[in-house]
Amino acid sequence: MDHFNLIIGQSPSLDALIRSAKIAAATDVTLLIKGETGTGKEVLATAIQKSSGRAEKKFITLNCAALPESLIESELFGHKKGSFTGATHNSQGILQAADGGTLFLDEVNSLPLAMQGKLLRFLDSGECLAVGDTAPYKVDVRIIAATNADLNTQIQAGEFRRDLYFRLNVVPLELPPLAQRTDDIEHLIRHFLALFSITHAIAAPKFSKQSVKLLKAYPWPGNIRELRNLCERMSILLAGRTIEPENLPSEFKTRQAIGVTAPAGFLLPETGLQLDQLEADLIRQALQRTCGNRSKSARLLGLTRDTFLYRMQKYGFTAQL
Repeated sequence: MDHFNLIIGQSPSLDALIRSAKIAAATDVTLLIKGETGTGKEVLATAIQKSSGRAEKKFITLNCAALPESLIESELFGHKKGSFTGATHNSQGILQAADGGTLFLDEVNSLPLAMQGKLLRFLDSGECLAVGDTAPYKVDVRIIAATNADLNTQIQAGEFRRDLYFRLNVVPLELPPLAQRTDDIEHLIRHFLALFSITHAIAAPKFSKQSVKLLKAYPWPGNIRELRNLCERMSILLAGRTIEPENLPSEFKTRQAIGVTAPAGFLLPETGLQLDQLEADLIRQALQRTCGNRSKSARLLGLTRDTFLYRMQKYGFTAQL
């Protein structure tokens, strides 16, 4: 069985990624999956684990951003009774529970620096030290990590260890954002509509050609997760019907209105405008819409990331760097 069929799409960038992932899955190499939120990093990690020699062993997921900093070490490595307030008994950590299997560390970029050092030691030696203990123990666990952050930027800011990055990033696996694989949108739509037809026991709707055109023009800041949510909403509200542009949420209608009223591009107001002020305002809006994500902001404005960073500096958006 090809477990990578869980990843829907046929774009060249996705095909190249899957080829690399299949090769890596057959080994025990530590992996780092990069990609924006909603691109399917956990789906890829699951496919790798199910295609690996550890497929029948435990597969445990830990979201590093979801745990308080004070609990991460105990959660990963375990603790001894009395090692801290509330430690009323010995407790094994996730690494010990996953012995022989695979541990998926999502949002590994959120690990505190001290924990990054301990994770690096484990990757190098296989040794773990429970909180409050003096004798380390060894486990055999494959690590698959994932990040939605630019780790090079975090390294430069002193927020992520360079040596840990190199230890994780042996085989580069980067999921492209949905906006860069628009040819896959129709494949994903068919998959999700069929899925929700079964899940909710309803007749699947279909998107009209004009609606699909609008979906392909949309920047998809939430990536595949956003498309999935849209398909589920349309499946429930418009079961068995054809989804026309007017049925789409307001963000898609706005893009349609722009395409109808200004086919040649932006209309210059009769009174003119201040171009620098407009450009600075657009940069500000893009940063607000993407919660400060520079790569997404650059795509919203049709710029390369380097050009976007230059224009941020030009207009004094240094706080966002």
